[in-house]
Amino acid sequence: MGDLAVGARSGTEEPEEPAGRGESARQATSSVHQPQSQSGGSASGLPRTDPSKQSDAAADEEATGSVTKGKKPRAFWKELPILIGIALLLALLIKTFLVQAFSIPSDSMQDTLQRGDRVLVDKLTPWFGSKPQRGEVVVFHDPGGWLNETPTPQPNPVQKVLSFIGLMPSAEEKDLIKRVIAVGGDTVECQGVGPVKVNGKALKEDSYVYPGATPCGDRPFGPIHVPKGRIWVMGDHRDDSLDSRYHQNLPGNGTVSENEVVGRAFTIAWPINRWATLPVPDTFDQPGINKAMGAAPAALGLAGAVPLVIWRRRRLTAARNPR
Repeated sequence: MGDLAVGARSGTEEPEEPAGRGESARQATSSVHQPQSQSGGSASGLPRTDPSKQSDAAADEEATGSVTKGKKPRAFWKELPILIGIALLLALLIKTFLVQAFSIPSDSMQDTLQRGDRVLVDKLTPWFGSKPQRGEVVVFHDPGGWLNETPTPQPNPVQKVLSFIGLMPSAEEKDLIKRVIAVGGDTVECQGVGPVKVNGKALKEDSYVYPGATPCGDRPFGPIHVPKGRIWVMGDHRDDSLDSRYHQNLPGNGTVSENEVVGRAFTIAWPINRWATLPVPDTFDQPGINKAMGAAPAALGLAGAVPLVIWRRRRLTAARNPR
């Protein structure tokens, strides 16, 4: 009867566990045989989580957090000094090798250039062997004695720094700006009231000479032979320009060495309403002005052709009269 009573209570006949072992067995059974929900979760309805996966996830979060912190961009104020340094370095390189701004201090180039204009000067092409050409407006260093009577303004420290890196035209450098009229090998002259002649060809200068000024101004000159490697320069305002005409008593007889030329002024950059390019006037392209230079290749070609013609005639004569 004792056995029937046990069966009635449990509804299932299982042997009784010995004392002390029943509790541990029930714990093992509950941990292994947990009933599952239809969704595959735990009995409580929450998804089961593997402890090992939990630790891996935590490690991944830590790694991700450290990477995110490492990629955080710098503050702008920390980047600003670097940006300024790079900008100043680029400005210095551009000023040294490419383009430099110059301020017009006088009226000697009117009406082409006005006092206070800012011009940009090409400093790159001279590095590749480019030489000043007739009609170009060029900036050049004082050859010596040209600016003795001209006071040089003294800039403040800020102006000196900005001029050094090219962000401001230099105020203390002794540079001049004039138009190239003749180059090495040319003969240039201006008698009476003009016109100026280069290699015997009269220049038509109405497009750039200051209105009312004569081509010679008050200083006729020449004929002058310009040595190789030098140029003859004149201002467009012939009555207000101390150019090559006024320095014939100095070494070079008023000419300027090509080595003193900084570069060609190619545009007016400031003020905005004065913006314009500075092309070579058409008068310097007229036929005959380069005849002295053009004759040299022709003469060399003729000298080289004569021996070839003689040699060919001898061959033909030998072929007709074999020995």
